[in-house]
Amino acid sequence: MRKSNNKPQAASHKPQVDPPFIKLADVSHSYPESDSAHVVLKNTCLDIAHGEKLALLGRSGSGKSTLLNLIAGIDLPDSGSISFTDQDIVTIDETSRTLLRRRQVGFIYQFFNLVPSLTALENVAFTLELNGIRGEQAREQSLAMLQRLGMDHKHNCFPSRLSGGEQQRVAIARALVHDPAIVLADEPTGNLDAKTGADVLTVLHEVLDASGSSLLLVTHSLAVARTTDRVLTLEEGLISERDGDFTW
Repeated sequence: MRKSNNKPQAASHKPQVDPPFIKLADVSHSYPESDSAHVVLKNTCLDIAHGEKLALLGRSGSGKSTLLNLIAGIDLPDSGSISFTDQDIVTIDETSRTLLRRRQVGFIYQFFNLVPSLTALENVAFTLELNGIRGEQAREQSLAMLQRLGMDHKHNCFPSRLSGGEQQRVAIARALVHDPAIVLADEPTGNLDAKTGADVLTVLHEVLDASGSSLLLVTHSLAVARTTDRVLTLEEGLISERDGDFTW
């Protein structure tokens, strides 16, 4: 894949609106803090369509990462429902939530979270192995995804031998190799310099456009947020959509 030296451009239009496949309805969540409860979500509603890219802005501690964990079924809300194609993940058992997360969700983290004892190829293949795909099929599928991200020539390298941008490309490959319905990205460029972050973001959007996966991207950067279809803010437990020029 040819690397782009240009910064990613803002999305030119929103995708055709389909019925939401992820739907949060009246979701509230809090966690204990000293002698009281810290509320991070208050009766939140959010719809995410297939192939839609959303950015989520908010101050540190506002609950952005918590929202990602709730959508993935890692945490459960105090009240409300979270549905994947009309299946409420709040009401199903933990085993079912785990299987849904493995099959339908991809994760990208600020600090990459690659397994240091595994090569780039093995890190990517690990996602497939969790979904029952092993051996030569997992290797071929993982190599193909690394190639799409321009990292196939580094497939035998351990994370310690890769730059930050290279590690994040491997992390993107790991998140997308099983063709998830949605990718949850928590500050994916926050640990990279501006140019490397822009290059990685461009590659991420290219692969998402090809795969049709949705994206919910947590970021502090307005420039990063404006590359998505919709920009949301989370403040005092409430999510709102922002249009046009704004400051944070």
